[in-house]
Amino acid sequence: MNRLATATSPYLLQHADNPVDWWPWCDEAFAEARRRDVPVLISVGYAACHWCHVMAHESFEDTAVGKLLNDGFVAIKVDREERPDVDAVYMTATQAMTGQGGWPMTVFAAPDGTPFFCGTYFPKPNFLRLLESVGTAWREQREAVLRQGAAVVEAIGGAQAVGGPTAPLTAELLDDAAAQLATGYDRSNGGFGGAPKFPPHMNLLFLLRHHQRTGSAESLEIARHTAEAMARGGINDQLAGGFARYSVDEHWTVPHFEKMLYDNALLLRVYTQLWRLTGDPLARRVARDVARFLADELHRPGEGFASALDADTEGVEGLTYAWTPAQLVEVLGEDDGRWAADLFAVTEPGTFEGGMSVLRLARDVDDADPAVRGRWQDVVRRLLAARDTRPQPARDDKVVAAWNGLAITAIAEFVRLVEARGVGDEEADANLLEGVTIVADGAMRDAAEHLATVHLVDGRLRRVSRDGVVGAPAGVLEDYGCVAEAFCAMHQLTGEGRWLELAGGLLDTALARFAAPGGGFYDTADDAEQLVTRPADPTDNATPSGRSAIVAALVAYAALTGENRYREAAEAALATVAPIVARHARFTGYAATVGEALLSGPYEIAVVTDDPAGDPLVAAAYRHAPPGAVVVAGRPDQPGVPLLADRPLVDGRPAAYVCRGFVCQRPVSTVDDLLAQL
Repeated sequence: MNRLATATSPYLLQHADNPVDWWPWCDEAFAEARRRDVPVLISVGYAACHWCHVMAHESFEDTAVGKLLNDGFVAIKVDREERPDVDAVYMTATQAMTGQGGWPMTVFAAPDGTPFFCGTYFPKPNFLRLLESVGTAWREQREAVLRQGAAVVEAIGGAQAVGGPTAPLTAELLDDAAAQLATGYDRSNGGFGGAPKFPPHMNLLFLLRHHQRTGSAESLEIARHTAEAMARGGINDQLAGGFARYSVDEHWTVPHFEKMLYDNALLLRVYTQLWRLTGDPLARRVARDVARFLADELHRPGEGFASALDADTEGVEGLTYAWTPAQLVEVLGEDDGRWAADLFAVTEPGTFEGGMSVLRLARDVDDADPAVRGRWQDVVRRLLAARDTRPQPARDDKVVAAWNGLAITAIAEFVRLVEARGVGDEEADANLLEGVTIVADGAMRDAAEHLATVHLVDGRLRRVSRDGVVGAPAGVLEDYGCVAEAFCAMHQLTGEGRWLELAGGLLDTALARFAAPGGGFYDTADDAEQLVTRPADPTDNATPSGRSAIVAALVAYAALTGENRYREAAEAALATVAPIVARHARFTGYAATVGEALLSGPYEIAVVTDDPAGDPLVAAAYRHAPPGAVVVAGRPDQPGVPLLADRPLVDGRPAAYVCRGFVCQRPVSTVDDLLAQL
């Protein structure tokens, strides 16, 4: 009996009609394995995963595979996005056994959950042989199998250990981390390493802050070049905005087409900050387009942001997105079709399967004259209208707390910068930017309210919801960190005290329930379900680690409230990551980003004014704030806003107070004086 029909996870629902007798992750599944004395198959994936679909079609939809599984195993299906704790434990085991990891993840375990054989994708013939071999080994070599499982658990327990060496995260260490990144930088194509190439969003955020602190031209150039290369590449949707998960080549040409909320949230922060620091029109446009993608494609009205768009459309990867020269001519006519083929590098041989091409921006049009930009924007509109008539990829509609937190923080930064810079530019583009900002702001507020009212249950955070109904999985550390940081961003944007109060409640829970000896944190709460090990991964990978996320929130909250114990907790946690920053800078980007904020202060900037949206002091503070600074504007002594307490107007005029550690310089009333202090 397949038990997935009532699941809330879209990924589990994709498997609800399989001939496999799937169980969701639950105690009853392991009890059934003990009763039958059979091993457990734990299959982990997610709804937008291409190779998960391939293995499903080849194996899990096959009756012969289903019979072997049902006769000899208890099969458990796990959505890694709903249960990142389960995923983390078994991914560590998979990497320990095979040297690599990925999804779908295929784990064979004893009835107590102890893994003894791990892998990722298996073609059907290999998978059939594997099922037979594992079943035979379980029946005939049980003692050896259990010994191997015990060794794996011992190994992954050490890999997830807390309480290791610590060191201060100093300026010298962060300078060395920037130098490490420069050594691995692809000077031809941007980014780091070779194919497959993932958007290094957290490393770019770190490099932009490092440039702000040090003036390093190299850090800025690495970030600028990589951002431009990605923006021009096929990994960026040239028509609708939004970035795919990764490029299968080192040139950013052909993406793996799934679009993830977390990637686009973090990339929105990158392009927003690049625009803030440089005024680059490409960064401005891409930030606008990513914000529009989040608001138009992933926002669920009355809820939050959906998790992802699928890699496949009707089982075919790229079906929605790729073009031939003839298709461009069919939509645009002969002249515009040929012009678009040149602009977007669409060729007869193609860059993708079947002579198709993924659109890339082969010409510099952001700085072109208005006529060229007008033609480009008209072509984009017409192609997008035609593409909208094609079959579209499925959307994973579940709302993940941590990823929504990342999106809220990113949109808050984008909205603040648009308000600070003004829309400017030509009228049509200015109108588009203003419209996108209004829609994105509404989606952000919608998501924040959803997290505050649906995901917070009895003071504890839940990981997921769908269709307005909160799921059972408990929030993990990254949820508490990303959502608390988002609530701090909402407090700064709105001046409402309730967001700061909500953030403080989440951080108090994290300190009480997730803290580990020696300043670190576990990824699961002390009263969460006990797995074969308690995960505590300090490295930043596709998303910030739970530890980096909670540190970012602690730093922001401490700056907004002046409560030093939160800063002390942040510094102690960063000290547990510092030795990893020294050795593996590519996998500690968010920790290093927060480290730059701590080195900077971070600055606390309070602007007392009756016009927070239009006061030039507020705009100057947003545009020129040092790394990680918090900025709050509003009336003196505004309730629930500690930064505005006891800070009066100066001679009846608005004033800015620039502080570090709640030690303030003299208040200033002109933009020039404020910039001098910053």
